[in-house]
Amino acid sequence: MMSAVTRLLTNKHVVIAMLVAPVLAVITYFAVDASVSEPPKAAQPGQSYPLAVRSNCRYTSGFCQLENGDMKLKLESQGVENNRLTLRLVSELPLEGAQIGLTDITPQTMQIRDETGTTWTVTLPAPSSEETQIRLAVSMKGSHYYAETPVTFIEHKTFYTEHQQSQDAS
Repeated sequence: MMSAVTRLLTNKHVVIAMLVAPVLAVITYFAVDASVSEPPKAAQPGQSYPLAVRSNCRYTSGFCQLENGDMKLKLESQGVENNRLTLRLVSELPLEGAQIGLTDITPQTMQIRDETGTTWTVTLPAPSSEETQIRLAVSMKGSHYYAETPVTFIEHKTFYTEHQQSQDAS
């Protein structure tokens, strides 16, 4: 006597449906994406565009990634020393200028560190609280990009460093 599962798996219609369904699902996924998604547009000179703040900006990672299309930036913290915060901005594309500031101080112009315009640095006063935000504005080919991110990332702290510090203290 055949079990119900064996009968089901020997039915050629069921077997074909099980093979075709995943292929149709993948094709449908890409078809819906192509029909619904907005086509990318080139940045227009004189226009401003927001930068997407990546998840590592919300954690004690030591760096913060920002992007919008081809514009990809990495804001790296050199840490806080003598109540001063040093930040380095690295861009995949050459920038014309960069300004950065904390919510409670006026923005400062970042200093270029290489001939290509991809590395910039600045020293700011240390943030006064965890709620302080970093505001960044950069320009490239006449277009402006901006972002606001929490200061959480400026300290590089991992579970390992916390565990090591507790071991050293004991």
